[in-house]
Amino acid sequence: MGHSNFPPWKRTNTRQWRLIDLISIAFFSLLFLFFIFFYTTISDSLAVSGRRAVVPSTVDPQQRNRLVVEIETGLSNGRTIEACSADEVDHMPCEDPRRNSQLSREMNYYRERHCPPPEETPLCLIPPPSGYRIPVRWPESMHKIWHSNMPHNKIADRKGHQGWMKREGEHFIFPGGGTMFPDGAEQYIEKLGQYIPIKGGVLRTALDMGCGVASFGGYLLAQNILTMSFAPRDSHKSQIQFALERGIPAFVAMLGTRRLPFPAFGFDLVHCSRCLIPFTAYNATYFIEVDRLLRPGGYLVISGPPVRWPKQEKEWSDLQAVAKALCYEQITVDGNTAIWKKPGEDSCLPNQNEFGLELCDDSGDLSQAWYFKLKKCVSSMSSIKGDYGIGTIPKWPERLTAVPSRSTLLKTGVDKYEDDTQQWIKRVAHYKKSLNIKLGTPSIRNVMDMNALFGGFAAALKSDPVWVMNVVPAQKPPTLDAVFDRGLIGVYHDWCEPFSTYPRTYDLIHAVSIESLIKDPASGKSRCNIIDMMVEIDRILRPEGKVVVRDAPEVIDKVAHIAHAVRWKSKIYDQEPDSHGREKILVLTKTLWKL
Repeated sequence: MGHSNFPPWKRTNTRQWRLIDLISIAFFSLLFLFFIFFYTTISDSLAVSGRRAVVPSTVDPQQRNRLVVEIETGLSNGRTIEACSADEVDHMPCEDPRRNSQLSREMNYYRERHCPPPEETPLCLIPPPSGYRIPVRWPESMHKIWHSNMPHNKIADRKGHQGWMKREGEHFIFPGGGTMFPDGAEQYIEKLGQYIPIKGGVLRTALDMGCGVASFGGYLLAQNILTMSFAPRDSHKSQIQFALERGIPAFVAMLGTRRLPFPAFGFDLVHCSRCLIPFTAYNATYFIEVDRLLRPGGYLVISGPPVRWPKQEKEWSDLQAVAKALCYEQITVDGNTAIWKKPGEDSCLPNQNEFGLELCDDSGDLSQAWYFKLKKCVSSMSSIKGDYGIGTIPKWPERLTAVPSRSTLLKTGVDKYEDDTQQWIKRVAHYKKSLNIKLGTPSIRNVMDMNALFGGFAAALKSDPVWVMNVVPAQKPPTLDAVFDRGLIGVYHDWCEPFSTYPRTYDLIHAVSIESLIKDPASGKSRCNIIDMMVEIDRILRPEGKVVVRDAPEVIDKVAHIAHAVRWKSKIYDQEPDSHGREKILVLTKTLWKL
């Protein structure tokens, strides 16, 4: 009763056959669905927010190349590049601790830039963190930012008593303090003003080494002193990320085995507040790099160790000895703060000294600073002609429009510089009138010019509430000295590599001749792929931020096509009415999407 009519052995084989059959059907069904999902339009309706994902990218070079070809040729059928994983929200490819931790610790080499080759980099878009909001606008952002945009609490927990920052509800609050100035940067700057000319336009460009959350540089802005603040990547504290979210100029860098990516004699003031840089180590190599960067007649301020610091008497003595050997005038030692003034000319030579300091034989490479090893000889100021020292260079704001006298590109005449200045005044006026990019409003604070030349674009924004990172490509003429002599700031960079900043740190990115940034100047061939560069631009651009591209119509069409794969909105404009040439202007807007 209730039994099958089949004999026992047949019943057993039938049950086994049915189990195998079901497994096989399930397997082939899943395989079929897999191909349907990734290679047909059915996937479109399943994608998040109505977006389609391209074939998942991996570090497999062949698969990566296929993905690039799909985007370039249009075979991707309008699909967009996939998102990186959620744990990559703060990823910096060239400052990745997971990669760099395997490198040498000597002179902190492992904390410098070390970029992976493109074939080892997944082609994906960095997502915003959960709960990301459009940043607090300047100038309110100077004092508070959204906690959800970078929910890293360690600085607030460890440095709150020193006034660095603290958590209050949905915000991080920045009282303006620091380890060496817990009562606030304003009071500290007022104290420095007793010894150095903070007011009056004498000082314009400053470098803050090991800057923390950059309150020192932020409060110097009130004195029209523009500070480049830098610190190395800190995977736990994200100091530079906080600085940029606040709207303060900042940059990720490490003083290790290479020169910092700035021109010689560009900074009027160099500041270290407990930056912990061993200036006299390795035969004073780090002090020599500071000397290269500091303008003749400029000021060096070191606050904290080793200045009159317990158990660092030897280091303090060595620091004084190096400064004396280079003829720096010690203006004061006030508590744990020491201030020196660099000589205005080569008034003495580093003759016999315990560090073996010597003048460099060839100073023609003084401003070479892209992957350039630190030198152990002292730069000669007499090798550079022109009025660029404190006391001879014009005060701010006259400095902005005066013709820089030492740029090699300007030695054949000043017409090119003056034409460039006037041209950018007209172009920026057109941008504001016709491109709808909100320049001059609180919506745009952090700006980058990817191909700055003389800094004309930045100079034309002088009345706007912005600061501009002027980037001079490493493969182009080294005009960054002219940018600094105008009272602006910037860096050298190669756009075939990622930039040294955190994700979501710029509101507006400006690019003239974007394809030239990745081409070899001699052969005209591309050194890398423009898709990788655009994915990098997306990484550093804030959601709802803008990219403005000026180039030939065929390049503009190419970039606009790629922009769709990067999830940007695009609109093409004609250039200014009275302009000549074939240029078009492309305005791209990064959309705010979430995982």
